[in-house]
Amino acid sequence: MLIRMRPTIFLLLAVCSLFGQDSNYRPDREQIPGPPSPGDFANWLADIKNWRIEKWIRMGYDGSEYARPEFKWTQRDFVQPQMMAEERFFYDPVAGRYTVDRYLDDLEKRYGAIDSVLIWHVYPNIGIDNRSQFDLLRDMPGGIAGLRQVIADFHRRGVKVLFPAMPWEHGTREEGVPMWQAVARQMAEVGADGVNGDTFDGLPRAFRTASDRTGHPVVFQPEGAPDDEALAWNNQSWGYWKYPAVPMISKQKWIEPRHMVNVCRRWARDKTDDLQAAFFNGVGYESWENVWGIWNQITPRDAEALRRIAKIERRTADLLISPDWEPHTPVLQTGIYASRFPGAAETLFTFINRGEYGINAPQIIVTSQAGLHYLDLWHGKELELGDGALVFEIEAHGYGALLATPHPEQYGAFLQEMSQLARNPLSSLPHQWQPLPQQQIAINETAKQASAPAGMVSIPGGSFDFRVSGIEIEGSDDVGVDVQYPWEDQARRHHLKKLEIRPFYIDRFPVTNAEFKQFLDATHYHPRDDHDFLKDWSNGNYPQGWAKKPVTWVSLEDAREYAKWAGKRLPHEWEWQYAAQGADGRLYPWGDQWNPRAVPPPDTDHDLRGPTDVDAHPAGASPFGVMDLVGNVWQWTDEYVDPHTRAAILRGGSYYQPQGSHWYFPPAYKLTEHGKYLLMAPSKDRAGTLGFRCASDAL
Repeated sequence: MLIRMRPTIFLLLAVCSLFGQDSNYRPDREQIPGPPSPGDFANWLADIKNWRIEKWIRMGYDGSEYARPEFKWTQRDFVQPQMMAEERFFYDPVAGRYTVDRYLDDLEKRYGAIDSVLIWHVYPNIGIDNRSQFDLLRDMPGGIAGLRQVIADFHRRGVKVLFPAMPWEHGTREEGVPMWQAVARQMAEVGADGVNGDTFDGLPRAFRTASDRTGHPVVFQPEGAPDDEALAWNNQSWGYWKYPAVPMISKQKWIEPRHMVNVCRRWARDKTDDLQAAFFNGVGYESWENVWGIWNQITPRDAEALRRIAKIERRTADLLISPDWEPHTPVLQTGIYASRFPGAAETLFTFINRGEYGINAPQIIVTSQAGLHYLDLWHGKELELGDGALVFEIEAHGYGALLATPHPEQYGAFLQEMSQLARNPLSSLPHQWQPLPQQQIAINETAKQASAPAGMVSIPGGSFDFRVSGIEIEGSDDVGVDVQYPWEDQARRHHLKKLEIRPFYIDRFPVTNAEFKQFLDATHYHPRDDHDFLKDWSNGNYPQGWAKKPVTWVSLEDAREYAKWAGKRLPHEWEWQYAAQGADGRLYPWGDQWNPRAVPPPDTDHDLRGPTDVDAHPAGASPFGVMDLVGNVWQWTDEYVDPHTRAAILRGGSYYQPQGSHWYFPPAYKLTEHGKYLLMAPSKDRAGTLGFRCASDAL
């Protein structure tokens, strides 16, 4: 849409620009406040319309990007989940295959169809080694070819696919070209439909130009709201909104009605405000539940509200982009708010009830016109117009939708479908949020031995105050963050438990390259999913001089296979911590003060230099004489699962410290801290700074 203005208006506003943006209702970040009272509606609407005209002039606005046929799908992108690549409904590591249909079937059962999906393959794991955001996409199971098939599977179900781009992620391996070129090239390679710009307030035009040059142009959806000129080529954005009693309107949609906002508030447990704001504005919703491996499921009431909202929005999508959108159109009842979306022959009204009680009464005065019918889309029935007012029910904190149409016969099947859904009011559905229980994967005991096997240290039994906290960057101290130990009723960030530790043995050093080579020679082990397996080896052998360095680029499954061959097992986390800490609660294996001589020097380069020999830092010994526990390589311990998420607890931190952002996988050098590493498949789980040590059971 190229916006045209009369010359007289243009000249008048050019003169008035000396004063600039003379508005009584200035935008508040991404939103414009509504009228203070119903009596202010006319002045409010005229004011924000004048503000919009001036904004177009100041932007030199050209809406041609919204008219591009390949981008028009964004104007119907009403439901978009951000899906972690580690989502268990998306990939089956046992079968070694993607399960797109299983993922979509689950969503459709719970809250209806989706229009697009943002596949998140990076944060929070990124930064454990030097793999970049582009490397991690290539490390997805099946690589680029596998992802092309994944996208084809989503397309078969009518779902568009986006991937993220992160401007802060420049401390890892360099791609060799500017980020906008790398993003455009990789999105064309996999056949993606769009890019979500993580932390971007509008992706710069360089991204648009680079993408167009590939011959496979993609849509851009910044996380923040694009301001001014960037709105012209960022067809979508997320909405981080405020929710006063009087609903605010989207600034971006007001400027460009075809701009799609997906409202997002990932940690919210009650989604009512978000869904009402989206419906009132005629925009979409970011149905994000797997939040960095923390499950925040939409409640049944909100899920059903989303299903019905999305059905109505999809059926009336052409009206929702009306350039004559009239938010806060006058209504009759206090606490009810409506938007009017007029088209050439039909008009849609969306209603929300911000109050705590339902209202079944006259809601709005409309015009009586021969041949015009009024359909209550929410309840799936035609309404009778009496005394110029339409009477219908909107339940407490509920929704309504009204369509004025001369062609009611075109909506027969849709009304029947909505009538069936309306038999169960939203109030009849549970609205209490519940955390999802986790389970720890069992570690089988080994044969018990009377003395320490070669290379192992005897750890005596005893009483141990096991105190540890997860270092997740987000999630605060909410229920569901981090993991749920067997003695806990819910996952939480901070843990404290007095444990009685039975005697056991633990490797003095992490498993080395030389030891892992012995395992390979004896068993001829080769994983089915072998991408990045022993990535720093060549021709079946480790680099010269690396015999005593800890083996890395091994998955949790690889480590378990080695342990089984050796007659050992992986240690439970509390065993690892007890062997490192002893009984005095020290912060580091050597004491309470950081000692740089006890660990390898940090590596902040774009490339990995490789770990240090396991015996290079004797000052790092624990009270029991266990070595190389902290600061060389992360070490595998326990695994935790729930129906949607899967993660391993890593201990010890590593020498690698990518620079430039606090969003990278954080270190955990203190013995009271651990890392939670999301698991998907060996190809993606293996890392250049991640190894292991073994334990075994004692008599």
